[in-house]
Amino acid sequence: MKIAIFHDYFGAIGGGERVVLTMADLLGADVITTDTDAVAKLDHRAKVTSLGSTVKFPPLKQISATWKFSSCDVADEYDFFIFTGNWSHYAARRHHPNLWYCYTPVRVFYDQYLNFLQGQNIINQQFFRIWANCHRKFDQASMGDVDTIVTISENVQQRIKKYLNRSAEVIYPPVDTSKYHFKEYGDFWLSVNRIYPEKRIELQIESFRNLKDERLIIVGGRSEGDHSFPYSRKILSELPKNVTIMGEVAENELLDLYARCKGLICTAIDEDFGLTPLEAMASGKPVIAVNEGGFKETVDQKTGVLVDPSSEKIVQAIKEVSNNLDSYRENCLRRASEFDLSHFKTRFKKVINHGC
Repeated sequence: MKIAIFHDYFGAIGGGERVVLTMADLLGADVITTDTDAVAKLDHRAKVTSLGSTVKFPPLKQISATWKFSSCDVADEYDFFIFTGNWSHYAARRHHPNLWYCYTPVRVFYDQYLNFLQGQNIINQQFFRIWANCHRKFDQASMGDVDTIVTISENVQQRIKKYLNRSAEVIYPPVDTSKYHFKEYGDFWLSVNRIYPEKRIELQIESFRNLKDERLIIVGGRSEGDHSFPYSRKILSELPKNVTIMGEVAENELLDLYARCKGLICTAIDEDFGLTPLEAMASGKPVIAVNEGGFKETVDQKTGVLVDPSSEKIVQAIKEVSNNLDSYRENCLRRASEFDLSHFKTRFKKVINHGC
């Protein structure tokens, strides 16, 4: 069976992009996308085809991606179609049988609409209202073309039911545990996330501003044409000396950082799932995460600490975990193994075969 995976764009490296290429390798699928800027930075064997670049200005970026997917037609070239991301499922109307592996319904249309609106100036608020209210209707209407929805967490499963009125099976994203290894507990903590407002990087920075004897390395990029530029400029201008932002790094460098860090810090607002905690655990490292969203589905007291989203609580957790690093290692490795590739491949193939 020949499978195509449609993905929004590879403008920056994130968990979603790594999952897409891992899925493509496991299923022997081709990837069809728009922007391909970050593809070369990821280790994969998949064939990646671009429908053309998007407009690098929000919301024209998102609108142009929607148009490219809704107007494309490769139905005669494949037997089954998978959509990932927020915009690729607009290709569903021409491509059946299909499945949407949903990372989340578009958060700025639904659960984060008011938060995003409040962060804009008056002029941008008006433009955002028009775009979000119009595009939300198209988003909901497009669900009629999606045959099956599978999602990445129980957290997102609840959003899909609430906002899209669809049921979804949960299949957790895979981690190739064989890639990760433990080297040492080094002299730094690690944060791996896009430099986006919803990741609350400022909370991490403020925590380490109050921990002058600790270091934080932040790995992650930003995409052109999205909402992150004003935020990332502000973040970069206010860094204390013990915090370093490396931007995007090659996969082998990221694996080395996981292998040498003390542990991982995660502060995203109601995270969809959170692949990075499992990557850290696969390296034998504990995780300090906010007690929200998908983090609650992977992190427990044996693999790290869940805390309230405040710098004071994060500082306290860092001090606590630093004194007991060795006690987490075996439990972290064991927990990560529960999300290994083999489990994902078996369950996902079963869903595809049922959909055909």
